[in-house]
Amino acid sequence: MKSLCYLNQADCFPSAHKALTEPNGLLAVGGDLQPERLLSAYQQGIFPWFNQGEPILWWTPDPRAIFIIEDYRSSRSLMKTLKRQQWRFTINHAFDSVIHQCAALRQEGTWISPAIKAAYSQLHAQGDAHSIEVWQGEALIGGLYGIAVGRVFCGESMFHLKTDASKAAFHVLVTHLRQFEFTLIDAQVMNPHLARLGAQSLPREAFLTQLAQLKHHLSPASAWHAQEVKLEY
Repeated sequence: MKSLCYLNQADCFPSAHKALTEPNGLLAVGGDLQPERLLSAYQQGIFPWFNQGEPILWWTPDPRAIFIIEDYRSSRSLMKTLKRQQWRFTINHAFDSVIHQCAALRQEGTWISPAIKAAYSQLHAQGDAHSIEVWQGEALIGGLYGIAVGRVFCGESMFHLKTDASKAAFHVLVTHLRQFEFTLIDAQVMNPHLARLGAQSLPREAFLTQLAQLKHHLSPASAWHAQEVKLEY
């Protein structure tokens, strides 16, 4: 019978195979959100997800929601929107604003607490967390953020203030990742929105096997320099 692991600050994560089946993928409780622990978690297919005021909860669900980058195709309606709208797209220009908006726009509550914001902003400052921004003039209208682990991008959250702006941010992300030979986007847990974008369910064992291989293929630092993105239609 599986039992939940309680972490002290110095403890390592248990094997992902020890995660509970109910709730699906809960692996450990406790620890901290220091950059070293967060990076170690993502490199093992583990991520934090908990409400403010709760202990830190660490998850590795089975199955996993993923996007195979080479298989992704944007919808015709999105491409029409991108051609019609005079939006601008950037990478790593406004990380803190993106994560703030991702938290602010979730009416049902959010796991993106001040502690999470601070932790991921620290990861961004050291070059491990990244954002995509969508602009209308000088207004930030959409975006997403996540962690790059080798040739896997671990998506965390996205937002939109204009229709299709988050889908546009995702399209920009995929376009950028293809240039640097990324293979997968980890979307963590399947939901209807991800399914409509083209996410697939992958058994945890298969995901961990691919992650173990892909995490060692590092992209050049230039991949994540703050930059403007020009889309070709």
